[in-house]
Amino acid sequence: MEKRLEQLPKLAEQAKKENKKYFANLKRRTPKNLDYVMQELHDEEFAKIDCLDCGNCCKTTSPIFTDKDIDRISKHLKMKVADFVDTYLQRDSDDFMVLKTAPCSFLDESDNTCFIYDVRPKACADYPHTDRRKFIQITDLTIANTFVCPATYNIVEALKERLPYEYNKKVRRK
Repeated sequence: MEKRLEQLPKLAEQAKKENKKYFANLKRRTPKNLDYVMQELHDEEFAKIDCLDCGNCCKTTSPIFTDKDIDRISKHLKMKVADFVDTYLQRDSDDFMVLKTAPCSFLDESDNTCFIYDVRPKACADYPHTDRRKFIQITDLTIANTFVCPATYNIVEALKERLPYEYNKKVRRK
């Protein structure tokens, strides 16, 4: 997994332009079964990959913490909301609450487990978002996630095979 994680940013960068073009074309003509296909690809990939072998998302990025997340986690940690925010969070340039540090403060790096797994932020629970409904709305996020998550990279590559787009093929209408 370590070698794969080292290669991932380069692979994702090489595929970025193609992925942007692919998703732009997919948005113009979104297949009705896209969410179904994505769910299938997501399930197939996560049957092969164990996130605990990687943990790259927890080591390199921060989820967005909603007010509900903050209330739930601070209660779980028996902390006042203000103390939890002061200790762990900051506002980012988009005005979202995110972690102050990376890797995540709640990550046990010895085995990639999460100290607050049962009450983790919704963004963590849903990551990498490749199985969500209306997937076509988050293609930019998905491209960004190919740089962090090997499973996301594999899912996007599998999607391009499953639903190929003929870039240079002109459809002539009579």
